[in-house]
Amino acid sequence: MRAGRTTNIASVIKLLGAFVATSMVLGLLVAGVAMPAVGAAGQVARSGIDVFDSLPDSFTAAPLSQQSRIVAYDGSLLSTPYDENRVIVPLSAVSPIMRKAQVAIEDSRFYEHGGMDMRGVVRAVVSNAQGDVVQGGSTLTQQYVKQLLTETALQNGDTAAAASAQARSGLAGLTRKLQELKYSIELEKRLSKDQILQGYLNIVYYGDQAYGVEAASQHYFGHPASKLTLVEAATLAGLTQNPGTTDPVHYPAKAQARRNVVLDRMLELGVITQKDHDVAKSTPIAKTLRVTSPRSSCAGAGQFAYFCQYALAYLLKSPEMAVLGKTQKEREEKIYNGGLTIKTTLNPALAQVMKQQIEARVPEANDVRGIHIGSAGVTLDPNTGAVQGIAQNTTYTTASQTWDKTSVNWSVDQMYGGSGGFQFGSTEKAFALVTALEAGLPINTRVQAREAGPGKPTFYTSKEFPGGDDQCGLAGRAPWSVKNEANGEGGNLTLSQATAKSVNTAFVALVQQLGACKVRDTEVKLGLHKANGQPIPQNPPAIILGAAEVSPMTVANAYGVMAAGGKLCTASPISSITDANGKAIKVPQLGKDNCKQVVEPDIAAGVAAIMKATLASGGTASTSALAGGRPAAGKTGTSDGNNETWFVGYTPQLVTAVWTGTPLENSSVLDNITLAGQFYRVVYGSAISAPIWKGIMDYALQNQPATDFPAPSAVIANGNIQPFSPSPIGYSVANATAILQSQGFQVQVGGTIASNYRPGVVAGTLPRGSAPVGSTVTLLTSSGPAPRTQTQQQPPAGGAGGGGGAGNTGPGGGQGNGGPGGGNGGGAAGGATGTPPGQG
Repeated sequence: MRAGRTTNIASVIKLLGAFVATSMVLGLLVAGVAMPAVGAAGQVARSGIDVFDSLPDSFTAAPLSQQSRIVAYDGSLLSTPYDENRVIVPLSAVSPIMRKAQVAIEDSRFYEHGGMDMRGVVRAVVSNAQGDVVQGGSTLTQQYVKQLLTETALQNGDTAAAASAQARSGLAGLTRKLQELKYSIELEKRLSKDQILQGYLNIVYYGDQAYGVEAASQHYFGHPASKLTLVEAATLAGLTQNPGTTDPVHYPAKAQARRNVVLDRMLELGVITQKDHDVAKSTPIAKTLRVTSPRSSCAGAGQFAYFCQYALAYLLKSPEMAVLGKTQKEREEKIYNGGLTIKTTLNPALAQVMKQQIEARVPEANDVRGIHIGSAGVTLDPNTGAVQGIAQNTTYTTASQTWDKTSVNWSVDQMYGGSGGFQFGSTEKAFALVTALEAGLPINTRVQAREAGPGKPTFYTSKEFPGGDDQCGLAGRAPWSVKNEANGEGGNLTLSQATAKSVNTAFVALVQQLGACKVRDTEVKLGLHKANGQPIPQNPPAIILGAAEVSPMTVANAYGVMAAGGKLCTASPISSITDANGKAIKVPQLGKDNCKQVVEPDIAAGVAAIMKATLASGGTASTSALAGGRPAAGKTGTSDGNNETWFVGYTPQLVTAVWTGTPLENSSVLDNITLAGQFYRVVYGSAISAPIWKGIMDYALQNQPATDFPAPSAVIANGNIQPFSPSPIGYSVANATAILQSQGFQVQVGGTIASNYRPGVVAGTLPRGSAPVGSTVTLLTSSGPAPRTQTQQQPPAGGAGGGGGAGNTGPGGGQGNGGPGGGNGGGAAGGATGTPPGQG
């Protein structure tokens, strides 16, 4: 009995205290809002009025933090980066039963009061005094205000203000309640009830990192808030009181109990029928859940994770994305809180085929004598710079890193999450070709390549390339060893022949003639740089044969210049960005804002004409010609030691770069290996990378027209042919050299020919009589008259037939004064094939 009486007395005391507290609060609030103060009691009320009136009646709320969406070009989702997992939706996108459930449990008189509910305050105080906490005293509007104040404070980094907005007891708690009330009254004057409810449903926390009703619905039930059912709506509505301890994923029993409280309240208010109530209440909460984790990081993008991470890094770091902020921190704020929709350039179907083509030849699980072989590729539109696909033979992860499970993107620069790059070998030769044509050398230019092969390399020193590293020379370096693919490979070759067979010594001779620094200038102009962002080194091995580490993206972008008629369109993974309201954010328009003409279209056409030879019969990648005879140009590349191999090729519509090599070890291992059941004695760019390139391009272009490159002009094809005027014939080598150089020709000294000139005097030239301005003219010196064993009739200069000379090299087509006549190659471009004596 005593215990019962004690309990009753305690309850009475609590109720009396609640009555007094309620009277004081209501008196204070009513006085502050509407009533004058009277007498002694009025002095207290008057003080309350002063406090209330001194509080601000409005505030500036920061925009709600919400997730952004990174999508592929077809709209498919890649990732939803966020600080708070929230998706803001209009009230019309929330099912009516969800709206009713939230109002029923939070503020059943929401549509009746004006921001302050006297009845609710009394009920809450009494209910709390009895220890039966079901509903709070705050109106839904007040709760919305509290959430706004907290969110704004947190976004501003003001933790003290955030704590103040959540204060529950003492003077701080009372002040908070007063402030909320005043804000609420003013808010109800400016916004409709539906606008307030919409704001509340979008801001409130529903547990398990789900902010707002849309994110919560997607997370717990796998569908939008517009499709929420009664049982689902009651579950969500019940979470807002204590979201951290009642979410259905971690606390299913508590969540179900709280859901049932909501259902009971809805029945009590007549919102639902008894039948609907009973059915919903009898449903186990576990049966309703379809938990879906948001793709908060790019790891959730699966096989497109590398592209996603590249796009995200590009948004954060690229100068082209300055519209998102000057600093990375500013950009992060926009991306992780701004509700952006970021449409990328990714073609998912193409990217999937890229990965299939790569792993068909270089499986993810491979081990060659303890060393792992990687392969990666990138495809972009050269006319816009749009990156359509990235792939490699690894699985993306940010956890413990291994060679085949890594977050390192081999296709891009370090700045965007890439590696340190890979030596790009003979793919560099394209830049020497651009430089040559720009210097006035025509396509049919010939170069004299030293014979060299694996068993017998040739060496170059500062004699051939004077100056040190800052002058693109070899001074201070050990002799540079250069070899061709096959022993004995070399001789007098056209640019097309040298490119088709990838003759290293031919390009050394070409660059020696052009000047190595000029070729490097071309590389810079076309956007080529090391993967770490540094420029290509100023030394011949890097400039001529690609002994520098670059990313596939960079090489593909540079090759795209030739594909796009000399236009450099900076590679980009971003197509468009819209803000949370669907308004477009001005980013570079691909194909326009990110493009500039860096090479004349005719030069680009000439380079394409030369590099088509790589895929033609006799070229290093002839077996990888595109289906149906589609015109394409490209270049194989293999580093010294065969541990990095490439193929970079293009059509007028697309360019693809494929690298295959050793991502972790810099050792010569790509010989005598077996991959995917295929044995390779030696791996060159033509062995693995080129077939992968073909598979990717055949798929990507299957529905596009087989467009050829523009034909180069006659000047590019044959050069600006000028006669030697005056002729160098009959002069000393020094004087002949000066004469030709003054006319714009390069000069080198060749062999000897028999002539009536005294020995040592220039008696002929290659080519004879005329040559393209800027090209190299070879001087042939006289060895004196040839011994006569019988009477010979001298043909006129330039005529057919003739002895062709009897000098050391005996080339046909040499020009002499009374000497041998023109051979079968006579003319501007002929006579440079080294026809032996008697066969001119």
